[in-house]
Amino acid sequence: MTEFPSQEVIVDAILKGISNAAENFLSWTNGRLFLSHGPHKIISIHVAQEIAKIENAPEIFIDATISDILKCSLDNREAYTSYMENQKLSQDLFNITLDERFDHINDEDSISKVIITVKNSVRNAKLEYTNDIEKICKMLDRNKGSKLEYGIFSFYSDLSTNARKKLTKRIPELINSFNVVVKKYPLLNSKFVCSDIKTIEGSGEWLMGCFIIEHK
Repeated sequence: MTEFPSQEVIVDAILKGISNAAENFLSWTNGRLFLSHGPHKIISIHVAQEIAKIENAPEIFIDATISDILKCSLDNREAYTSYMENQKLSQDLFNITLDERFDHINDEDSISKVIITVKNSVRNAKLEYTNDIEKICKMLDRNKGSKLEYGIFSFYSDLSTNARKKLTKRIPELINSFNVVVKKYPLLNSKFVCSDIKTIEGSGEWLMGCFIIEHK
């Protein structure tokens, strides 16, 4: 079993992956379109590619289901149905899941460590996003047997030059809405890591960030 990469290394890889996706899509469209015009999975793939470059990289899964993640993160793998029922979790996907890397004995002995949500074109505090934060919090409940270490809501955000409210105002509002959710879970902490706001003259501005939810 290899040493799992640190949270800082994982977050750096996520931000680099989003940045690469933004730069590539801008190049592919001859400098005309921001990444928010691109397909959603373009970010997930770029992020996965960067995480894969990490020394002792974890196993990386795209669009794993909640039930499969719980089977790989609970002491009792058969307890996932009761966990979902108790936590009021319906079946859904996480864009990226990171598992411990080791020589497997069978197809059902994986150990999930990190869950990552990836969102494109995030500009406002929407119910969809706070629901995603709630879902991450519910997945991290150690009192109910979860061994997941932390979850990340990662996103790309951009605005045109005509936008009335700039990212300097929008992003704090977004993060405040996330913190309201996390505060309902007394055993969890949150923090936010983001890039500087980048500007493209005559077009607008963009930013990428990781909202991290972890155990106290």
